[in-house]
Amino acid sequence: MKWEENVRRVVPYTAGEQPGRKDVIKLNTNESPYPPAPGVARRMRELETERMRLYPAFPEQTGLAASLAAYYGISTDRIFIGNGSDDVLSLAFLTFFQSGRPILFPDITYSFYPVWADLYRVPYRCMPLCNDFSIRKEDYIPAESGIHNGGVIFPNPNAPTGVLMPLDAIEDIVAANSGVVVIVDEAYVDFGGTSCLPLIDKYDNLLVVQTFSKSRSMAGMRIGYAMGSPMLIKYLNDVKYSVNSYTMNYTALELGAAAAADTGYFKECCSRIVRTRECAEKELGRLGFTFPKSYGNFIFASHERVPAKEIFEKLKENDIYVRYWDKERIDNYLRITIGTDEQMEALYHTLEKITG
Repeated sequence: MKWEENVRRVVPYTAGEQPGRKDVIKLNTNESPYPPAPGVARRMRELETERMRLYPAFPEQTGLAASLAAYYGISTDRIFIGNGSDDVLSLAFLTFFQSGRPILFPDITYSFYPVWADLYRVPYRCMPLCNDFSIRKEDYIPAESGIHNGGVIFPNPNAPTGVLMPLDAIEDIVAANSGVVVIVDEAYVDFGGTSCLPLIDKYDNLLVVQTFSKSRSMAGMRIGYAMGSPMLIKYLNDVKYSVNSYTMNYTALELGAAAAADTGYFKECCSRIVRTRECAEKELGRLGFTFPKSYGNFIFASHERVPAKEIFEKLKENDIYVRYWDKERIDNYLRITIGTDEQMEALYHTLEKITG
């Protein structure tokens, strides 16, 4: 068929499996095991259905933007809000990576990055992680790598490894790339990492992206946001309003504001997940697993004897879902999301049978 010659073809992102059942232990998509803040349910009951016939307000003019600005101590003109951090990152690729030079990101990282690069025809190079899965900062510094890049993006902590890059190394990368935009994807930073957000006061080429999907227990609402210089945010908005002015719906904006207002609940949930992660490290170590120190709400683990694919399949037979990739360098690793203590106990019990 001739029309197929003019189709833009992309290998799509493959998300973690959604079993569609409630009677499983789902530890494969890094969702929070805890419900959203109590104020979210209260606000949901108060929502006016009459408002749903109207277009929603622009996100930067809502209580959500005000709540985020208050929490981070920045002005609203430094915040961009989108339909999940995937939407924010996709628009950032479209907006900032247009030089024709290759952008740089790690070879083991969030697998949506090459999808967006292919979709928007952005050339890219994958920089190999070190053997301990850390990012080698010199690979992203043009004077040391010899690569005249068109931009840089990486998660911190990285995913799926959970490894954290020190703040001083991030600053070195941002400072060395003053002619391009550097995006730091902080989807998991609330579980023990240190945000590089203060650097946006010093560097106008830094964009910091975060999400409500993990630490704020609202993956189903699709709320993501970026923070940076007012000029970066303006350029993002210009592109967004050229594609779709109303990327955020009324319900998400209202419930997001309610979640952002409850700082105490947010911090307690993060602390609970960190405590469970620390227990999981001990239990998985006892069962023969090794893993890098994680600063996310997951552990990236490999067993000393039993292949990861075999463990993955046997866990699934027992209605426990974890994430497995049949990819070079990581095909013997499993990414295990931190669930409730009860869910994790069930995981350990099943792993003991599989690996024993």
